[in-house]
Amino acid sequence: MPTKPRRSPAPQQRQRDPEQTRASILAAAAVEFGAHGYAGARVGAIAARAGVNVQLISYYFNGKEGLYQVMSQQWQQRQRELTPPGTPLPEQLRRHALEALHNPDGPRLLAWSGLQYTGPDEDPDRASRTRMLVESVDELRALQESGRLPAEVDPSCLLVMLMAAAMAPTTLPHVIEGVCDTDPRSAGFLEHFADQVALLARLVGAEHP
Repeated sequence: MPTKPRRSPAPQQRQRDPEQTRASILAAAAVEFGAHGYAGARVGAIAARAGVNVQLISYYFNGKEGLYQVMSQQWQQRQRELTPPGTPLPEQLRRHALEALHNPDGPRLLAWSGLQYTGPDEDPDRASRTRMLVESVDELRALQESGRLPAEVDPSCLLVMLMAAAMAPTTLPHVIEGVCDTDPRSAGFLEHFADQVALLARLVGAEHP
């Protein structure tokens, strides 16, 4: 990302605690990007929600793009902490499904990045996201080689399908409300749904015995 000159904040803004200011901006950005995606998010709305001058977003994050990249890095770090190496795939999916309850802005950010996708050249998260997911694909491929998955199953496609299932409370809440006749955002349903996604992964053989 090209480096832009950092404008110095106004004197009254310099009195702020820099770390607290950054944290407030990031928290506001999580809500704004989660609600509107990158294209629809407005820097002015982020600043207003954080209670800071718009100028500080440029100062601390080099503008909207830099702020989004930091948000994306934070989300990816949360995923690594959520599912450390060695976590069985069904449990990974269960925990990701529960993000709709515990960290709803994260799944929304991922969903928006897909809706606004125009190609790999405009996808700043592509490399880091792929590195995270390739381990799960390798896990499925190993299961296939051991005979746990049918030879005709494409491990990459299976992972995408399972991820889509885990994200359904975020991407298809209106369908859930109609089909399941329940509030798709309620804790009770989300916990039940997460268990069902994990069960589905086990039933298709996506777990070492």
